Amino acid sequence: MWAENDSGPPGVPCLESRSEPVEGGVYRMYHGTSRPAAESIMAHGFKQSVDGMLGRGVYLSRDLNKASRYPLNLPENQRVVLRVKVNVGRVKKIDRQGHPLQKSWHDHGYDTAWCPPECGMVPSGLEEDCVWDPNRIQVINAIKLGCRYF
Repeated sequence: MWAENDSGPPGVPCLESRSEPVEGGVYRMYHGTSRPAAESIMAHGFKQSVDGMLGRGVYLSRDLNKASRYPLNLPENQRVVLRVKVNVGRVKKIDRQGHPLQKSWHDHGYDTAWCPPECGMVPSGLEEDCVWDPNRIQVINAIKLGCRYF
């Protein structure tokens, strides 16, 4: 069972997904992916997605339940969640569809876009973050169904 209150490693704070991230804060987040993609990320680092709801960047969540749903087209037993440490830098709250900076937040000097839970941006109603620079993200480890995976 996945749980948002993942204890994770000591020294990396896990900010509850309902709390707004503090500029310059370092937080534990999660990224759901397949095992081959997780192995590639662990070996070579993250790469920006070309596009998405918030434009280019690396999509993460502080909500383990959110990350555990991805990739959507893969059976749960083939999914891996990467536990990561993220320096969010300057954060822009994007709290509605059609927000004027929805895809251009980085062009205005922001490092991370944050969608609060239940704001109407994400169909699941769960929190989501998009980090522009993959170098702000450090993989801690991979987990699968609540336990250490590799």
